[in-house]
Parts: sequence; structure tokens; C-alpha cells
Amino acid sequence: MKIGILGYGNLGRGVEAAVKNNPDMELSCVFTRRNPSDVKILTEGVPVYSVDDVKKHNNEVDVLIMCGGSATDLPKQTPEYAKYFNVIDSFDTHAKIPEHFADVDKAAKDSGHIALISCGWDPGMFSLARLYANCILPDGKDYTFWGKGVSQGHSDAIRRIEGVKDGKQYTIPVQAALDAVRSGKKPELTTRQKHTRECFVVAEEGADEARIEKEIKEMPNYFADYDTTVHFITEEELKRDHSGIPHGGFVFRTGKTGWEKENNNIIEYSLKLDSNPAFTSSVIVAFARAIYKMKNEGQTGCKTVFDIAPAYLSPLSGEEIRAHLL
Repeated sequence: MKIGILGYGNLGRGVEAAVKNNPDMELSCVFTRRNPSDVKILTEGVPVYSVDDVKKHNNEVDVLIMCGGSATDLPKQTPEYAKYFNVIDSFDTHAKIPEHFADVDKAAKDSGHIALISCGWDPGMFSLARLYANCILPDGKDYTFWGKGVSQGHSDAIRRIEGVKDGKQYTIPVQAALDAVRSGKKPELTTRQKHTRECFVVAEEGADEARIEKEIKEMPNYFADYDTTVHFITEEELKRDHSGIPHGGFVFRTGKTGWEKENNNIIEYSLKLDSNPAFTSSVIVAFARAIYKMKNEGQTGCKTVFDIAPAYLSPLSGEEIRAHLL
């Protein structure tokens, strides 16, 4: 199975490593907006092309993995490249997923391709955990906590602000809220009560830090609904203290079972990740295998993780899965 990568940042490098770890796949090419000669990848013998030449190479790729940011890249790129490739992205602006799905679905159906959006760990694996738990405990309540960790999407959104040279954003669960859910108390929690956000920003020389802080704290879909702290630091401090990209989180559903609803239940799914992009890439690559199989069956249009049968994710045969994992 031939994989293409569009965008060679943290996520693109993670996809390259994930492909290396899946023997039924190979990296076919990388597309970049930069000068291709300036992009040095790890996989020997794999060409790097300009995005301007993407149409010339669509026959070299079974699935193109979109590795841009959700704030400005993916809403434009995924529907555009779905005209030429089977595509998959990690679009994570939850409020805009229905709109993004509609755009990508039209482009993929019109061109006879298959696409999958919002694939990673949230949205993605956490979405599946929520769906399964909702079906199993219909009389219940959902809770999702993220962190503590670096959010790639929120960090990218900070870096797009005028006057920002670099930045990292940490999402931090409020411990009291986490403890209340684990105890089975079924608390009613606002967005602000569940998480705080902490930003470390390197400003361009002479930039208006007050304006930057205001733009961050008022940014809809990202920071406006949270208690957000903004720290302005030097480039050296950012590299020294914030070079890693850890993340993780928890999905809970608490609910009742039994004739009189006498039984209390708590479902908890958690992740603890050394590298957010490396894990996200591993999820994407598994789902790329799935849509490749589905395309070979004749399916087209846009899908989400909810539409993918688990067996499609595995390189094993149905017989092997039943023998070893069921």
C-alpha cells in the first residue's frame, strides 16, 4: 500500500515513522509547500515534490495523508486534494466537523475517491470510546478530559497570530473535576470547570504582547471558553523547557444498569502519550489501511471513524483476528 504525505512537520514525520512500522505499507512520496530540495526526510530513496506538482503524481499514491493544521490548512486542503487522491486528515475543530465533512464528502464523491476526516485520538479513538460507552450505558453521562499535554491544534492556532514567532499550549485537566467524575458523583461541569489552558509564547521583536494575549484569550473554538494563562518567554526558554510534545487524556461514562437501575458503572478509557504527533500518526496510518480496503470494495465519499469496522484497521486476516484477539 503506497502512502503519500502532504506536509512534513511534526505530524508528517510521525506518519513517516508509522509507515516504517507497518510492513504492508511503504512511503511513496512527500509533498511540501517549501522548496523540495530543502526538505530532508528519513526514508531513503523517497522523492519530495512541490505541492504545485501534486496532480502529476496522483497515480503514485493509494492514500494521501494530510498533515496540515486544522485552523487554516485542512478546511481548504482536504476537499481540494480529495479531487485527486484518497485522503485522510486529523481535523480537530470539533464545532466545524459537520461543515468540513460536507465539503470533503462532495469533493470525494464527485471524483470517485474515498476520504476520512477527524482521525487521531480526539477526535478519533476518544470518539469511539464515547460512542461505545453511550450504546452500552444509555442511561448515563459523558465526560472527556484532555491533558496535561501539548495540543498541536491549539499551538498551531497561537502560531498563526500576527506577531507570534513560536508557541506551545498545554491543556490541563482540573483535578477536582477529574476526582468528582471518578467517584461516580455525576457532577455538572462547565467547559471552564473541566480544563485550564496555559500558553507559552515567543513574540516577534517589537510585537504588541497585550494584543497577542487578547487575541489568544478571545479566540473562538480554542480559548474563549477557558481560563487561559499566557506567558511570554524567550526562544531559548521555549526550546529548553517545552521541546517535547506529550499529551493524553480520559474518556468517562458513568451510568446505571439493572431493572431498578440499582447498579452504578464507570467506563474509563485513558491515554498517556510521550509524543502526541507520533501517536496521532499511528492512528491515522491504521485508518488509512481501512479506507484503502474500503476503496477497493468500491466505496467513495467521506467517512469518519464511526463508519469503519474494526477489522478493516488490521493487517491480519479475519481468521487471525478471531483466533488471537477475540
